[in-house]
Amino acid sequence: MAVRPIFIPKSNGVIGVEEKMLEFRWHSGMAKSQKQKSVQELHKTAIICGFSPILEISSKSQEKIGINLSAFNLCMTMKSEHLTLTVETAFQSSKVFERGGPYKDIIGMDSRSAKKDIRLKESGNLIAFEFFGKRFPITPRTFFYDWIYINALHQNSDLAEKITVYSAFSDIEFNPARSLNCQAYSAALYVSLFNNRLLNNALLSSESFLEITEGQYKSQRRNIFVQGTLI
Repeated sequence: MAVRPIFIPKSNGVIGVEEKMLEFRWHSGMAKSQKQKSVQELHKTAIICGFSPILEISSKSQEKIGINLSAFNLCMTMKSEHLTLTVETAFQSSKVFERGGPYKDIIGMDSRSAKKDIRLKESGNLIAFEFFGKRFPITPRTFFYDWIYINALHQNSDLAEKITVYSAFSDIEFNPARSLNCQAYSAALYVSLFNNRLLNNALLSSESFLEITEGQYKSQRRNIFVQGTLI
């Protein structure tokens, strides 16, 4: 058995995402087929709990839209730079560390190579993000990732329109005990902003986005700040 979260978009005037932990039968093994079996088990439990339809967002999804929404595949276009890159590459190439970064040459890499670049592990503590000249803070801790993912999703209008029909999202690769950012969470936050008719206002600027989502981040455990220490 295993326990993993599903992410439910909030609506009716409430901005944010409910993270519900569900216990389900886990199929061990690294093969894609094993991961997909685990996804099926998680979704069975979610449906029993009243969350349907639910979409797996990862390369292990059995639905094309779920694969396309993976940060490894979802692309964003920087018109001013005449450049298209994936969310994963944008995220990794924006990291600023104590002893280096941002490593802008990562922009030219594929998503998998970008994530595995050894410099990201050997440059000290993460201190900020810098995305095409604009500086972003590291707190709230998922803010920057959510910001770029949601902007990328909004650029892909065909995908953005399709995900609004889902009641919940999952990412079988995401383990909150070991990971921080989650593409399924970001997608759910997009749907919450859409449902509350605040999406366009949130996308006006990163400052506007943070102002609208501030309440969600204050209540999200991965982003809570206590006496100067992140918990």
